[in-house]
Amino acid sequence: MNGRTHLSAVPAVYEPEPPAPTVLYVHFHPVAGGALGEGAYDGLLALLGELTPLVQALPPDAALAEVRGALRYFGHGPQELAALLRVRALARYGADCTVGIGANPMLARMAAQDGPAGGIRTVPAGPGAAAAFLARKPAAALYGVGPATARTLCTYGLDSVGRIAATPLPVLQRILGAAAGRRIHELAHGIDPTPVGPAAQARSMGAEHRFAADELDPEYRRRALLTLADGLGAGLRESGQVARGLKLTVRYADGSSTTRTRAFAEPTAHTPELTATAYVLHDALGLQRARVRAVALRAEGLTDAGHAAHQLTFDPADERARRIEETVDKVRELFGPGAVGPAATLGTDRPEVA
Repeated sequence: MNGRTHLSAVPAVYEPEPPAPTVLYVHFHPVAGGALGEGAYDGLLALLGELTPLVQALPPDAALAEVRGALRYFGHGPQELAALLRVRALARYGADCTVGIGANPMLARMAAQDGPAGGIRTVPAGPGAAAAFLARKPAAALYGVGPATARTLCTYGLDSVGRIAATPLPVLQRILGAAAGRRIHELAHGIDPTPVGPAAQARSMGAEHRFAADELDPEYRRRALLTLADGLGAGLRESGQVARGLKLTVRYADGSSTTRTRAFAEPTAHTPELTATAYVLHDALGLQRARVRAVALRAEGLTDAGHAAHQLTFDPADERARRIEETVDKVRELFGPGAVGPAATLGTDRPEVA
């Protein structure tokens, strides 16, 4: 020792390295357009399963995959695996893929939606990369921010993700509430702890009505939708299930089709709710004089009715409608599905629900 005081080196501040972009959000779409068939979707999920066992189905045409373990096994990066998936999907099923790659499901999903269909888009893992990617996007672009929340944020001038990220957490919590404020704060900073895990594809139940001739009358199409919704509701209640969403498919005389989907506020098997949603989806298309060959409804995201909560409305009309529905179900159980039904469906063939 030379008598001098030796100062130990000041340790550097540790900053965790940003997680690697190993989550894939894959959106499948047929090259020729139109809707993706259920059989093709199942096959495409299996195709993705050849790359990694951590595949989460997002019906009707998307999936999440965690490829962290597959990188070392295949000796390729996530971009190369995504390119391989696109080639195999096109060769086997005639379907293209739009692939977003990010460090978590939200970033991967937003990367896939950041441009036209097709291609592979990646949010890099470098410091500040996620913040730069998100900064200029509107508040509504954050996955999990609905129209109502976006409008609330915009009233406070928080109309972009960058501005939300720059807002202190306590301010967001005063605007949105404690839990929602923290969640939006994390999303705006590119943080999404949602894990990607193998999950069974959500079950569905559907029915289709084919017209005897190309149908131009919107009121007759609404009658067909009422018949479909009535059959779907009865089928759901008979099987003890409720649906999280409803998909409408309209097929035209030229062979093309249009598909629209809407989620319910809460899982339901209530025929009036199914019918009202079907009408909203149909009317939003503005078909006017379109020549319609067929209409189809599909209840999606089915789950056990016993595990679903129903918000009490204290509305006498709603309670009366549900009691009538229970009575109708009992009559049909005794005398068959065609024994009783809405008057507007009389004269139309009752479709088979599958």
